[in-house]
Amino acid sequence: MFSATDHRFMSLALQLAARGLFTTDPNPRVGCVLVADGKVVGQGWHRRAGEAHAEILALAEASDRARGATAYVTLEPCSHHGRTPPCAQALISAGISEVVVAMADPNPAVGGEGLERLTRAGLTVRSGLMERQARDLNPGFIKRHQTGLPWVRVKLAVSLDGRTAAADGSSKWITGPAARENVQRWRGRASAILTGIGTVLADDPRLNVRLDGYERQPLRVVVDSSFRMPADAAMLALPGPVLVAGCREVRAIGDAEILELPPAADGRVELEALLEALAARDINEVHVEAGPRLSGAFLAAGLVDELLVYQAPCLLGDRGEPLAELPGMENMDQRLHLLPLEDRIVGGDRLMRFGFPEDD
Repeated sequence: MFSATDHRFMSLALQLAARGLFTTDPNPRVGCVLVADGKVVGQGWHRRAGEAHAEILALAEASDRARGATAYVTLEPCSHHGRTPPCAQALISAGISEVVVAMADPNPAVGGEGLERLTRAGLTVRSGLMERQARDLNPGFIKRHQTGLPWVRVKLAVSLDGRTAAADGSSKWITGPAARENVQRWRGRASAILTGIGTVLADDPRLNVRLDGYERQPLRVVVDSSFRMPADAAMLALPGPVLVAGCREVRAIGDAEILELPPAADGRVELEALLEALAARDINEVHVEAGPRLSGAFLAAGLVDELLVYQAPCLLGDRGEPLAELPGMENMDQRLHLLPLEDRIVGGDRLMRFGFPEDD
């Protein structure tokens, strides 16, 4: 169904889409390539919400050369009016003859409408080329539309013996500069960076993105059941929004937005309710950097989609903090199974990235 030439041009469209990794939120990362007589005549990628979509930019570059061309698009062209006009109609009006799509729109309410509109207009439509790669670019956008929850990525930095902090609670810095720089890139693609009040009180983190040329700051979220967040916390003095989520003893905290949520059975914040509230704010990807208790709570609740483990070549001893607190786990039948996705060296440290088998 798809030729080597099709793969080549869709690969280019995916490369274009990846340019929006840090900028398109909450919109998806999308790329488009227009091809006529075997040559690229137009290309574009979506940069920011509210700005032109990838197809529109590619059509503008191609101009009259778009007539009779084939469009390679990483996501089904939209068929509805949002902040911008529908891209499906723009492709039709420009005289595109064929559209090759990597994946359908993940929103069940609109998915397939763009492809149907193109087909009704007489265009040849083929879908499913390099779908996995397209999905990898937009895991949060897809999950939010399909489940009402964001994609949750938990980052942990550990010693060789699996400790996240020394016996005295100190944890700066377990890993080296290259690993910390790599973490900044994961922060940069996230919609929100989340931590717990324990980490705030112990380390007073900034939780901002520190990359050259980076403009957008993700929402910073603090899980703080009793609203103990200090009004002079470092992150409150930085640009960008801060949300403090708790479930009792509500009070104002500086310029932070306060979110009161129902308590879980243990009296702490109900984490799934928190994620639902974040998804309702168009949060696609949540990057968690927290202590072993909160990280363990997300894992135990089955709310983690991806695990980033940075392992440093050092030993912190058996009195150090564990990787994650998982109370009630007593035998091998209760163990959490992980799916290895990536394993590589970053500077002097090791990065292991895991997913979770679907049947878990």
